[in-house]
Amino acid sequence: MSRRTSTLVAAVLLVVVVVGVGTLVRVPFVAMGPGPTYDTLGTLDGTPVVAVTGTQTYPTAGHLNMTTVAVNDGVTALTALGYWLQSDRRLVPRDSVYPPGQTTEEVDRQNTEQFAASETSAEAAALAELGLPTRVTVAEVVPGSAADGVLRAGDTIVSVGDTPVSTPEQLAGSLTGTSAGQTIPVTYERDGVRTTVPVVLGQGDGRGMLGVRGGVEPVTGDITISLGDVGGPSAGLMFALAVVDKLTPGELNGGRFVAGTGTIDAAGTVGPIGGIPFKMIAAKDAGATVFLVPDANCAEAAANAPAGLQLVRVSTLAGAVDALEGLDRGATVPSCTP
Repeated sequence: MSRRTSTLVAAVLLVVVVVGVGTLVRVPFVAMGPGPTYDTLGTLDGTPVVAVTGTQTYPTAGHLNMTTVAVNDGVTALTALGYWLQSDRRLVPRDSVYPPGQTTEEVDRQNTEQFAASETSAEAAALAELGLPTRVTVAEVVPGSAADGVLRAGDTIVSVGDTPVSTPEQLAGSLTGTSAGQTIPVTYERDGVRTTVPVVLGQGDGRGMLGVRGGVEPVTGDITISLGDVGGPSAGLMFALAVVDKLTPGELNGGRFVAGTGTIDAAGTVGPIGGIPFKMIAAKDAGATVFLVPDANCAEAAANAPAGLQLVRVSTLAGAVDALEGLDRGATVPSCTP
């Protein structure tokens, strides 16, 4: 074998080894980028993302899209290089997404729980914004808890002990001062029948625990949010706006393509989220012209906003409603940019 041939063979073998190692060796990073967006006024696989039934609703138009961040795990050295070269992707330490000591499954479960809690908060905030009376339903029963075998998902909780319950906050407050092992009466309605049963409370955080995740519904009607394979709390604002839009006359967005993000609590306070540069890219690519930004994220959003996307600053659900109505009137609304 000539020197030239042997050098060529060695070079080819080196390339094969480098590529092989690059495709097999994982690096301690995940890639983040724009994720899918979902119209909270629309449908997914034929099912309304936000459905309001059993009460008066009104037609809607345009879009109120929630936005997500795509996270790619299992990044190899070679794919990391590919992500690094893409302007709409960012490599971040894996520990910032999947903390040490927690499995991927545990993190995913926490994200799912946060998403479910955001649905409840969104419904409560929307109903409070509209001034509608509410009732508390059982969204989920914790297996093996005090309520397991007593209450079922869909039951309406009327009172706990001597405390009438009509909001999730009242449900939590009804257990203040109780302790594990204490027996208290719980009154609930199922299929139109009201029943009172004694329940032996389990161990909670410094008090007794009933073992249910409470949901909130209008006294007349039901609200259902159907969106699988999405985690985290950042869709709360857009869910709440969809409920408000469906329960009030007129088009809240004026027929525009509006997207946005933000956590929300039952009082309607909008909180900050992560990954807003990617969410804005996803919104713009989907066709949005207006993007609702939590107040605390405004500086980051303004520094990374795609051209042609109007950034509207929001800190409460009421403020978001006012801003959208203001856009429809041609008024000046709070902005993240000068």
